[in-house]
Amino acid sequence: MIVDCAIYRDGHRTEGPDDLGDALAQARAAGGFVWIGLHEPSGREFALVTEEFGLHPLAVEDALKAHQRPKLEVYDDSLFMVLKPVVYEPEGDTVSAGEVMLFVGDSFVVTVRHGGGAALAAVRHRLEEEPEMLGKGPTAVLYAISDAVVDHYLEVVTELQTDLEELEAEVFQPDGGGSRNTASRIYTFKRQVLEFRRATGPLALPLTRLAGTGGGPVGGVPFVDDKARPFFRDVNDHLTRVNEGVEGLDRLVSDILSAHLAQMSVRQNDDMRKISAWAAMAAIPTMIAGIYGMNFDHMPELHWLWSYPAVIALMAVLEVLLYRLFKRRGWL
Repeated sequence: MIVDCAIYRDGHRTEGPDDLGDALAQARAAGGFVWIGLHEPSGREFALVTEEFGLHPLAVEDALKAHQRPKLEVYDDSLFMVLKPVVYEPEGDTVSAGEVMLFVGDSFVVTVRHGGGAALAAVRHRLEEEPEMLGKGPTAVLYAISDAVVDHYLEVVTELQTDLEELEAEVFQPDGGGSRNTASRIYTFKRQVLEFRRATGPLALPLTRLAGTGGGPVGGVPFVDDKARPFFRDVNDHLTRVNEGVEGLDRLVSDILSAHLAQMSVRQNDDMRKISAWAAMAAIPTMIAGIYGMNFDHMPELHWLWSYPAVIALMAVLEVLLYRLFKRRGWL
């Protein structure tokens, strides 16, 4: 569905006509641009946009099917960029990613949003309050959306770092992180980090191209004002911080998992030593009782007056000696 459609001239908004072709013609005649926002459009809805704006069929296919990696592609009549906004859900401590596709041309911007990522209405509203920025044309929209997505990445990194600290405290608590769900929580957290990395990692190359620091063509990226390079460079710097944070989270959660497994192994060894110690202590009286329970006729000790107290005392002495030995060695 079409969420919003407006013409912008000198940074000020003018409501666009219902006909998209007329909106584009008016924008070009006025020296401005038209910005159309769509949310999960159907093939029929997007076919009209494709026809009026001359979008490349391969980019249109990607925009309709979604589930794309962040990327930047240049076609003859437009620029196509994919971003993956990430949402942190505190109720379940989970990370979910949506998708935002941008078609940028000489006088138009078409944004297509999929999933539950952050809506673009806030970005549009903020830009409309900054006419000077919005007056830069479609490049300003591309920058503002990229900046908003990457800035939200920083917030998600902070939330994940807080969750990791809680998980770390659980693993290294005095009882050794003995909860049965600890390993499951660690693996779940690692999957959240992986989901986050899929959104942030591939975005580095497109932003590097937009920032003009990737050794690309001298003329820069088509349909993007070369004067905007410092702004995209700033966004790229923020993304670098995000990717460094994600790498740190991934390494730490792997270390925490290794520490948890090591603790589980140590605790199992301790349990086995205790079981073995108690089994050894139980074996002595069992052995003595087994010997004197064989009912042989020629066993002189059976007829002694003090044989029973002597055997009981021997058992007790041996048990005390074994207990002190195992206690001194830390087995009990």
